[in-house]
Amino acid sequence: MQNILILGTQWGDEGKGKIVDWLTEKCAAVVRFQGGHNAGHTLIINGKKTVLRLIPSGIMHPHVTCYIGSGVVLSPTALFNEIKELEDSGISVKTRLKIAPTTHLILPYHATLDKARETAKGDCKIGTTGRGIGPCYEDKVARRGIRIQDLKDLPTLEQKIKENLEYYNFLFENYFSIAKLDYNTILEEITLHRSELLLMIDDVPLRLHNLYKDKHKVIFEGAQGTMLDVDHGTYPFVTSSNCIAGNAAIGSGIGMHQIDYVLGIVKAYCSRVGAGPFPSQLYDPDNEHAQDEIGKFLAKEGNEFGSVTGRPRRTGWIDLPALKRAVQINGIRGLCITKLDVLDKLSEIKLCTHYLINGEKHDISPQGSIELNKCEPVFEVLEGWKTSTYGITNWNELPAQAIKYLQRIQELLEVNIDIVSTGPDRIHTITLNPFFND
Repeated sequence: MQNILILGTQWGDEGKGKIVDWLTEKCAAVVRFQGGHNAGHTLIINGKKTVLRLIPSGIMHPHVTCYIGSGVVLSPTALFNEIKELEDSGISVKTRLKIAPTTHLILPYHATLDKARETAKGDCKIGTTGRGIGPCYEDKVARRGIRIQDLKDLPTLEQKIKENLEYYNFLFENYFSIAKLDYNTILEEITLHRSELLLMIDDVPLRLHNLYKDKHKVIFEGAQGTMLDVDHGTYPFVTSSNCIAGNAAIGSGIGMHQIDYVLGIVKAYCSRVGAGPFPSQLYDPDNEHAQDEIGKFLAKEGNEFGSVTGRPRRTGWIDLPALKRAVQINGIRGLCITKLDVLDKLSEIKLCTHYLINGEKHDISPQGSIELNKCEPVFEVLEGWKTSTYGITNWNELPAQAIKYLQRIQELLEVNIDIVSTGPDRIHTITLNPFFND
């Protein structure tokens, strides 16, 4: 096994960053292939917490090169704030971070539009982070985007910014009735780190091709989760990029055959930030009709707050029909179950095994949001283990009922469990698949 793709199977926040970090020790590189600084990966190493938003989780290992592919949209300001945080902690970044020249840049007008739209929607808002991710992807598809390689030609860059700002300022002033943005301020922001960004530019597809040819091991790191995929998620309550396995090739510039294994990260229950369908939901901090005590417990015990925004997450039982859809569309070959220890104090634990939609049984989640809004989740109840699994690193030391719970997930999804995470720290991990040992 040479190249592994690690991605989320639910609505994000499954703990991908920890698993990438855990498996990176034997790798030469880690690649980020989609999303922007709306995705947060929290790492806890020897008790110290680090939150990464743009930089791949492999940066914590000094021997690893980190790549940002053209499928990512990148805020220069956010990137250098993150670099400073890491370098202030003694972690070398600039010499080990390589960015594709075709990566699109998030500029101030993107975030302004993002926030203006959410405000205008009122109660019907999507629940974006307001960081300009979606508008930047819109510019990419509309072919007016500004890419890192445009920093090489300042006169052309200045002209592109002027043209784009004319378009955006017209919207701000005439549609949203908000203040226009200043051209000089935007130009200053984009050129502030120009020389440093240009030094990080590299031919990412070529580097990855050579790594593969020379038998080096590489991890491809997804952001968000399958149910937030812009095509296959709970549209329109989704992110602005493709979070599924197929986009790893497109967003990084490699051939499909170069992904040897897809590992799906699954939280032992479910959580979701923002609006949109959530069939197995128990708790929503913003909805007085969804204040189930077990859901509150999961939110508190699991510290369910967004790592980027700090927003409280909705919580619920594990949703197997949604996971079956994720297994199918990603070609998942193995699972990692995270946050098992959050369930330790519960006397009973439920699994959503199927939905009823207009009286019809559905074992796999339907595509889109319309049917999901009408579905009635059906649960199977298992006995809880009522003892601590925190920090356990050996499968045989898990309580019998915890093993039964995990085996039931494995059985219903028809996919092996490769890893179990029993706590937030790097070492709180049970590894059942040797992965890179071959």
